Amino acid sequence: MADIFAAVRLGGERPAAARRALLTLWQELDNGGDPLQRCVIAHHLADLQDTAAQSLRWDQRALGAVFGPGVPLDEGMRGFLPALYLNLADSHRRIGEFELARMQLTIARGHLEVLAADAYGALIRTRLDRVEAALTSGTTDRLPADLLGRRC
Repeated sequence: MADIFAAVRLGGERPAAARRALLTLWQELDNGGDPLQRCVIAHHLADLQDTAAQSLRWDQRALGAVFGPGVPLDEGMRGFLPALYLNLADSHRRIGEFELARMQLTIARGHLEVLAADAYGALIRTRLDRVEAALTSGTTDRLPADLLGRRC
């Protein structure tokens, strides 16, 4: 996990380097490895993509790591679900798949009870509202970083 977080930290200043580092780690796992590691890598790779379609594919891989065959849905993995579904909703919205985006938002809201009443929980709830507002307005534009720092 230390290598994963080191690669993620590169993303703010050097996104291409972060993408390369995370892709290398993803390839090293080669469909094996710890599901949490696969989820975190895919979750952050989604944020580093150039297009919404590419982001969506990585968002789907992140969720797939959580629900892979034989993967127990423990408390740690369950805590990722609101953010994973939020990001899926935003990616679907950005490619114009509004009904799928609404469905993902509904699922995300259904998992909010796992979040604590802390700053992270508030952040996810706020971002859900902002994606929903963008969806309601029919925009496919990327939300500004100050409104939605995309990854949660």
